[in-house]
Amino acid sequence: MTALSITSISEIDWPQWQAKDPATLTFIIKDGKVLLIRKKRGLGAGKINGPGGKVEPGETHAECAVREVQEELLITPINMHYHGECLFQFIDGYSIHVHAYSATDFEGTPQETDEAIPLWYPVDKMPYDEMWEDDHLWLPELLAGKRFHGKFLFDGDNMLDHQLDISN
Repeated sequence: MTALSITSISEIDWPQWQAKDPATLTFIIKDGKVLLIRKKRGLGAGKINGPGGKVEPGETHAECAVREVQEELLITPINMHYHGECLFQFIDGYSIHVHAYSATDFEGTPQETDEAIPLWYPVDKMPYDEMWEDDHLWLPELLAGKRFHGKFLFDGDNMLDHQLDISN
């Protein structure tokens, strides 16, 4: 990957932008709590996030969202809703296009796997200080049932710039 010498999302040609990786995140919201994970490996290892990962060839975003929850927590999300997308550009050249979902229920019992440790948090006490820097901007919108479209520029773990559009 080629490092980029940019400091603002306005410097990116968004109509031509294509992410290296399409991906998903899913947040199960039940009984006033959100099921999160502490990632054990991969992008964001050590951080708290929703279960998710890269879309496989031939797979829809919704299929990926279900598969990733199954792989990371050994449960199946039910009553899924699409909320929006986040486009992430890293100045090291990496890029990822994340499609965000919520679910109101699940089948099975969340279990720790090689990839993730399950964690429940009250909706009003999200651990934003242990999450990606952008999460405090768009995740409250998802939790409120809103739709959004975000663009984010990162240097490693540090967010340099962002734009977030919210709709109902």
